[in-house]
Amino acid sequence: MASVVFTNGCFDILHYGHVEYLYQASLLGDYLIIGLNSQDSVHRLKGPHRPIQDEQTRCAVIAALGFVDAVSVFSEDSPEELIRAISPDVLVKGGDWAVSKIAGAEWVIAHGGRVTTIPYLEGYSTTAIEAKIKQQS
Repeated sequence: MASVVFTNGCFDILHYGHVEYLYQASLLGDYLIIGLNSQDSVHRLKGPHRPIQDEQTRCAVIAALGFVDAVSVFSEDSPEELIRAISPDVLVKGGDWAVSKIAGAEWVIAHGGRVTTIPYLEGYSTTAIEAKIKQQS
């Protein structure tokens, strides 16, 4: 039986850290579904200056990755509702997240799935890119 892997994020200014993370997530199952924070959700979570890229652009760029099977935009601050609807076999977040803090972890585990993290790739973040651009201005 095919297994579904789910992860989520803002993915504003897609960079190497994102691509490597998503690729590693794709290796954990047969289908990789990405939950993408909506414009309003990113704005609430990251502040008034974010997202840098609009929702349609972020969605298209993520969907263009060959190892991504589907992208679903969610407008809540947490992907919990989307996770419950998908009920993935594997729920993944970056290594900077404690499993106990991952939205939907309890649901996935209670329904026979597993929750895992992928090591965070130091030095790659949208915030770092943004800071570099400001420094060069």
